[in-house]
Amino acid sequence: MASRHGILLAASIISDHFGPFVSKVCACLLRHGPLSLQEIVRRLELSLSQVKNSLLVLIQHNCVQAYSTPRGVKDKTVTIYLAIFDNVLHRLRFSKFLSIVRADIPESEAFLEGLLQNGRLTFDQLVKRTISKVPEGSPQPTKEEIRMNFNKLVYAHYVERCPKPEPFLDPLIDEQPTSTRKRAPKTVEMVLSLEQKVIHTATLSDAERFSEIPYSMEDSSNANDDDHHAVAGTKRKHEALEVDEDESIIAEKEVLWRANFEKFIFCLKKKFCAERKKAKLKLSTLAIWESFCEANVTNNDKKTVTSPINAILERVGQKEGGSSMTVDQIISVLNDLECISATRDPEQFTFDLNRLVETCRNDEVESLVKKKHGQEAYTIFRLLLKQDCPVETDEITDRTILDKQVVHQTLCKLWNDDYIDTERVTSAAGTGNTQFFVWRVKNTYREHYIDHLYHAALNLRQMVNCLAELLLEGTKDETKLRNRRNILILAQIRHDESLMLFHDF
Repeated sequence: MASRHGILLAASIISDHFGPFVSKVCACLLRHGPLSLQEIVRRLELSLSQVKNSLLVLIQHNCVQAYSTPRGVKDKTVTIYLAIFDNVLHRLRFSKFLSIVRADIPESEAFLEGLLQNGRLTFDQLVKRTISKVPEGSPQPTKEEIRMNFNKLVYAHYVERCPKPEPFLDPLIDEQPTSTRKRAPKTVEMVLSLEQKVIHTATLSDAERFSEIPYSMEDSSNANDDDHHAVAGTKRKHEALEVDEDESIIAEKEVLWRANFEKFIFCLKKKFCAERKKAKLKLSTLAIWESFCEANVTNNDKKTVTSPINAILERVGQKEGGSSMTVDQIISVLNDLECISATRDPEQFTFDLNRLVETCRNDEVESLVKKKHGQEAYTIFRLLLKQDCPVETDEITDRTILDKQVVHQTLCKLWNDDYIDTERVTSAAGTGNTQFFVWRVKNTYREHYIDHLYHAALNLRQMVNCLAELLLEGTKDETKLRNRRNILILAQIRHDESLMLFHDF
């Protein structure tokens, strides 16, 4: 479940886009977990129509997933609504998602823009939207051209077919003893949160998710020409969104598409790791690292980057000075970069993104500790983080070569700030019992740090919104306010990288 400041941040994002009612419903689901329609109405004291319309908006924009489950007398099936916290935060990164497609498949950028603005659309709605965007006097694209460009997004897994609208989830299945269930492979037996179970149950197979639109389907949706299927091309205004229930019902036979956030987050993760590692490389090594990242082949693994040696060699040859490098030299550098040759296929090299992400996370926290409490705190925290086990006070003093009194004072500061935990240990030695303290990094220090990131992101949003309101009211210092707002927006962008590092990656 999201932390207190995480929920406030999510509510602020939804409020800016869809108004206060939708924001209240979203915050209620994030705060209390999955709820039925009647439970939401009771908790918020809103009318039934207001809650229904808000849920329709949240489902349309992939921020809520509905599912059915047995509940109450005689296991009556009830529809439950679950807010997807990650998808709410992804709204902060829409411009980043567009830039990825703009660089990769520029002719398909308009389709992704439509899906990000409107949440879920049918292909027919995307066609109408694309044609409506064509300037007067310019030749209109044919439906076949539109289909081919859209299929490029599907093939690259940037968009996907929407999950099941209301899958069935039986909580009793997970409570059955292991002997009564079919034994699953050990790799599958993992503890999943309720949100993960619901998402997993609703998700289609990869073959269904990324099934391209065949030519024969072009005219399959020509019956959807009613006014209630038209898509507004303009961006939704930051005000409460009124949705007519009858106009929001989506026919079961229509295929709905949405942006595949999982793919975009992987692209951002790969780009982040590439930039972080690039900053520490020499010029001769940099060309090989860039070639390795550019030669990445598409796979379902979201933890690693894999590139074939032939593609790496081809791209190295295009770099300045790359043509003079031998294969042995390039392979030696790849090994130094921790790009490991796969056992099953020696012609492919793999880099573990998660290992670099973990290192970057530790660097971020250590940097914050250093800023807040100084070099001594940084040294002690780094030692405890690397040890990953309880360390005695005297051992910390010996290994950090710091004054004993400074060590005691610094440990107390870190303990008060919830970064480390302490425990009194009694040891039987010599003629009596000896008591001493051991210290270790708290298991919750990262969650504590993420909540600080949410809090900072919320403050930045509120300051930007406040300046925007002042500009709308009109003032003599308009230029000064615009400059200040632009600085805060840049701070938001930089801050979001830290948020992604700890939350998404």
